[in-house]
Amino acid sequence: MSERGVCLVIGAGAGVGGAVARAFAAEGLAVVMTRRPRNLDQLEAMAAEIRADGGEAHALGVDARDEAEMTALFDRVEREIGPLEVVVFNIGANVHFNIRETTTRVYSKVWEMAALAGFLTGREAARVMTPRGRGTILFTGATASVRGREGFSAFSGAKHALRALAQSMARELGPQGIHVAHVICDGAIDGVFTRERMGDAGADDRLAKGEILDPDEIARNYVWLHNQGRSAWTFEMDLRPWTETW
Repeated sequence: MSERGVCLVIGAGAGVGGAVARAFAAEGLAVVMTRRPRNLDQLEAMAAEIRADGGEAHALGVDARDEAEMTALFDRVEREIGPLEVVVFNIGANVHFNIRETTTRVYSKVWEMAALAGFLTGREAARVMTPRGRGTILFTGATASVRGREGFSAFSGAKHALRALAQSMARELGPQGIHVAHVICDGAIDGVFTRERMGDAGADDRLAKGEILDPDEIARNYVWLHNQGRSAWTFEMDLRPWTETW
């Protein structure tokens, strides 16, 4: 069992989720990373890298939209790995469809990934943290959390819902010793999606200039939020490149 506790990252990938896991592992927490089972090989490779650097890491395949799977996940982590000190919800679900081509299936799937899964994560985190009177729950937001844009009706609706959930939870759980925060990542983030659009050379150039968000810099802010003293907790943080128009 981990002496310093556990950081659970729901929706860990090669971008923000993986960076957050590495950052908390460097803080001495055991990290548990989840994605859907079909992506487990990639997740296990990331866990192996953290272990090679001296950290404790576990990769688990979970469908975050499934209530029974999420309840079982939290029970397993608490029973086999250690008490959850940090829970990060990091599922993106960014899709682009004009409103006439947005089907009920598309809208529902995006909502399930970015809103329903966030609710299940938050509820289960509160269930295990509240009796201890401590813990940090962090939700990854986006520009769409506060500003709907053309072609992103499904994504914006789901992200707005996630932000409202975080607000409600922060007001309810703060007085019980649990820090809930929502992080708005406003701008392109270095990762697979961005590199597919810009190409590796373009992404490397813009990253070097600080013109796109660096996942490691985002992760440092997640750790900072967790380490904040309770007399001055942050609920919402905006992170954007210095050149971003907002």
